[in-house]
Amino acid sequence: MLIDNHNRVINYLRLAVTDRCNLRCNYCMPSEGIDFAKKDKLLSTAELSKIGELMVQMGIDKIRITGGEPFVRKDLMTLLRNLRNNSGLKDISITTNATLIGPHIDELKALGIKDVNVSMDAINKATFERITRRDHFDTVHNNLIRLITEGFNVRINFIVLDGQNVEDIIPMLDLQKHYPVNVRFLEEMPFNGGSKKFNSIKWDYKAILAHIRKTYPEIELVQSPITSTSINYKITGHKGNFGLIPSFSRTFCGSCNRLRITALGDVITCLYGPPKINLREIVRSNSPDDNIKDAIRNVIGKRAKTGFEAQKEHKGVFDNSMTSIGG
Repeated sequence: MLIDNHNRVINYLRLAVTDRCNLRCNYCMPSEGIDFAKKDKLLSTAELSKIGELMVQMGIDKIRITGGEPFVRKDLMTLLRNLRNNSGLKDISITTNATLIGPHIDELKALGIKDVNVSMDAINKATFERITRRDHFDTVHNNLIRLITEGFNVRINFIVLDGQNVEDIIPMLDLQKHYPVNVRFLEEMPFNGGSKKFNSIKWDYKAILAHIRKTYPEIELVQSPITSTSINYKITGHKGNFGLIPSFSRTFCGSCNRLRITALGDVITCLYGPPKINLREIVRSNSPDDNIKDAIRNVIGKRAKTGFEAQKEHKGVFDNSMTSIGG
C-alpha cells in the first residue's frame, strides 16, 4: 500500500502514453502547438507495461490512461492488453477526445474496459470546432453516442470557458437528461502552454451551479466517494447526473489519492507542482525493481499537502500544456 506523508492512501495512477494530440484546443496550447517530445524520449509500451505492473504491486488498483490523446499512439491496445494481465488491477479507464476511439470500441468492451471520459467542451458544432480548431465534431458526437448506447460508463468533461462555451452548458445537460451519463463541468485550468495568463476565473464551480439552477432549480446533491474530485448532483427526472470539478479552486486536495506519470516518465505527485523524479532512465538502466519502487516511495513521502503549496515549488508550472502534464 502506498501512503503519503499526509496519511493519504495512493491507489490511483494517471498514466500518460503520449504528449501528442490531434486537436488544438485553445485553452490547452497555442495554435501552432508545442514542442512535442521525440519518440526516443517517450516510454515504450514495454516500459509503460513494466511501470504499470510495479505500481499495481505497490498498491495501485486503478489506472487511467491519458495523454495527449491516447489513441494517437498506434500501440495503445497492446498496452491495454498487457495491463489487463495484472490481477491486482481492479479498473482500467481512459480519458479521450473520442476522435479515434471508434475502431477500438469492440476490443475495449472485450477487455472489460468500460469507463471512458470524453473531453468535449461544446455540444454546438460551430463552438466545438472554434475551440478545438479542428473539424471533428461529427466523429466525436457519433463515437460518444455509440459508447453510451453500447453500455460504457461515460463521463463527459466540459471545461467552462468564459466568452466561449457558456451557452452550451444547458444544452449539454440534455445528454444526461436522456442518457445515463455524467456531465462534469470543470473550472478552467491555467495549464495552457503559456497561451494565456490568469490568476482568477469568472466561472468557478459556484457560478456554474448558479447558472444551472436558473434553468433547473430542482437539483439534489448526490453522495460521492471521499476521493472524488467532483461535487455531484441529480436533476429531477433526468437519467444521468452532473458534476462540478473545482480544478482552479482546488477544494479536493485533502483526499487526493492520485499519482501521475507522464509519457516521458516524470512522476508528478501533485498536478500543480513540478515533476519529482524521472523513471525513464532508471527503467532503461535495468535497475532492480526494488530500486524503482523505493524511488517512487521516496517522492510520495514528500508530497505537498495542497495544490497551492505544490504550486509554490514551481513558478513556471502554468506555462505547461495539459497535454504534456498528462491530464
